[in-house]
Amino acid sequence: HEQVESLYPRPGWVELDPEVLWSQFVGVIKEAVQAAGLHMRQIAGLGISTQRSTFITWHRRTGKPFHNFISWQDLRSAELVKSWNKSLLLKVIHIIFTVLHFLTRNDRYLAPSFLTFSTQHTSMKLSWVFKNIREAEEAAKKNNCCFGTVDTWLLYRLTEGSVYATDYSNASSTGVFEPFTKCWNSTLCNLLSIPMSVFPPVKDTSFNFGSANPGIFGVPIPIMAIVADQQSAMFGECCFHPGDVKLTMGTGGFWNVNTGEQLFASQRDLYPLIGWKIGEEVVYLTEGCMSDIGTAIKWAQDIDLFTNVDETAKMARSVVDSQGICFVPGSQVSGNDPCLSASFMGLKPSTTRNHLIRAILESVAFRNKQLYDIIVKKICIPLQTIRADGGVSNNSFVMQMTSDLINKKIEKPANADMSSLGAAFLAGLASGFWTDKEQLKKLRRVEAVFKPQKDFEAYKPAMDTWLQATKHFLHW
Repeated sequence: HEQVESLYPRPGWVELDPEVLWSQFVGVIKEAVQAAGLHMRQIAGLGISTQRSTFITWHRRTGKPFHNFISWQDLRSAELVKSWNKSLLLKVIHIIFTVLHFLTRNDRYLAPSFLTFSTQHTSMKLSWVFKNIREAEEAAKKNNCCFGTVDTWLLYRLTEGSVYATDYSNASSTGVFEPFTKCWNSTLCNLLSIPMSVFPPVKDTSFNFGSANPGIFGVPIPIMAIVADQQSAMFGECCFHPGDVKLTMGTGGFWNVNTGEQLFASQRDLYPLIGWKIGEEVVYLTEGCMSDIGTAIKWAQDIDLFTNVDETAKMARSVVDSQGICFVPGSQVSGNDPCLSASFMGLKPSTTRNHLIRAILESVAFRNKQLYDIIVKKICIPLQTIRADGGVSNNSFVMQMTSDLINKKIEKPANADMSSLGAAFLAGLASGFWTDKEQLKKLRRVEAVFKPQKDFEAYKPAMDTWLQATKHFLHW
């Protein structure tokens, strides 16, 4: 696993260099095979799990990109988002779909009835591309422009342009794909002047996409699965049944609930997604997310609040409380303000590094509690096992506090990088290495189980103070 370094060409812009991403991707695969003591000819299939909603456009004939990858964190569409959310047209759309939902009671019309755009939506950034990058606009007019998330670009490069496709999990994560109809959303695209010709065909998640060109790895390796990272982590955690819950705490935080064959319409804070499609089986998820978890901890390390991330849990426990210090992250659980900055509130002369670290870790647990409460309130499925993964799940302070706050047992696997495992599971199923999901369940290894030890009331004063701080800091 290797992180591709982000580029920041202008304030608020976040990009990835496609050539760097490609070379690191190929390099990581070669290193992994070598480290395992294997030869490339022994590889039965390749499964690819990628970051979601980060995208690129390129020329269909030449394969030349029109721009760098535009990250899901990128804010270049902020003004466009602002103007759309204030527009009369959006208000009219709300009224039309509210009436349609009232008359039909079809959940398909519920999400558009309170649609608001955010900078994280791929649709707004793609609209920005066609308004601001002339080469892309001209190519689209001639049906020569391709759109792709990271998975599509890698598949295109691996097959030297012969395969152009994505899967249902990645497509549904863009916000431009309609999970109810399982099609790219033509209504939304017409609204935002995005040409429908730019979108790739959508295939099953566990599927033979073709083979990597033999010139890349020395032999042709079958590409047997493509999956978005959060859905892949869900699969890696074996959350196969309705009510199974996966909590990923990495750069951002993601709560995913398996809703089986039932698709829950978006309820502002929660979003419907396709988890995976394997043959006739389509599994839906509902997701709640929060940003700036691992990012905030990395920032604290960069400014020398601590040396090793493993020591943060001990630092937090070394003080009885955060001394009233509150860490307010950049984006709240239900906030869509792209300009919201992070802050510490309540600093005192007696404040130490330990208080600051505890405040950061507490904010993660408090936001977990917020999202969990929203899920319980809005999802009419009894929640089953909660399984955590991601780098921050290695922090015992955050894990124990989250378990206390939600009053639920949380399992943490031996391997915290579930996205890779999920992609391997899906590729293994497609290649016949495993025959069914029951075999995958037997491979699960739980490293730790966190059980509630304190009542929520013990945390209530601190959480009330934190909630007050987050409200006070809105729109800063």
